[in-house]
Amino acid sequence: MRYLLLSALLLSASPAMAHKIIAEVFPAGSAVEGEIGFSNGDMAAGFEVKVFDIHGNQIGDALTDDDGFFTWVPEETPPAGPLKFIADLGAGHVAEMILDAEDVPGASPATVTPGAVEITLDSTAAAPADLSAVSDIVAAAVRNELRPIRRELVQIRERNRFSTILGGIGLIFGLFGAFFYFSARRQLKDAEK
Repeated sequence: MRYLLLSALLLSASPAMAHKIIAEVFPAGSAVEGEIGFSNGDMAAGFEVKVFDIHGNQIGDALTDDDGFFTWVPEETPPAGPLKFIADLGAGHVAEMILDAEDVPGASPATVTPGAVEITLDSTAAAPADLSAVSDIVAAAVRNELRPIRRELVQIRERNRFSTILGGIGLIFGLFGAFFYFSARRQLKDAEK
């Protein structure tokens, strides 16, 4: 009877009671952008994100907006190595994100990979007065357009993990069911003899 009651309690537990943190950080020109949310779709708004270097020294901080996004612009050239972004979301939830060393703003410039196409500008053509300002505007527009796509990709990745787990549990139950079915058949045959 105790086992039946315990099984009923475990099966009736609501999966909405627990949620996972979904956090990403990525380079954005001379800044670093990131987003923090929960697997239930809520975004972490108004939380402080602390930035640490490879030695554990805090080198900056940022604040998430209403959509859970944050932007960190280094005040000086960050030390070599990866950066760690940590946000304490309360109730035991801590988001930790790592930005690889090659993605850190101000890191060593990227090398041209074999087969890459190099684009050169014709200096005789009329160009905008401030090409860097135009490039910053275009980069910001592209980042804003990519935000919803990044969020959807993370949600799809989380759904795939959940469905894979459920599929594995179903397979285990199915194998146990088949085992018990054939065991019961064998016991019935043995009992008839």
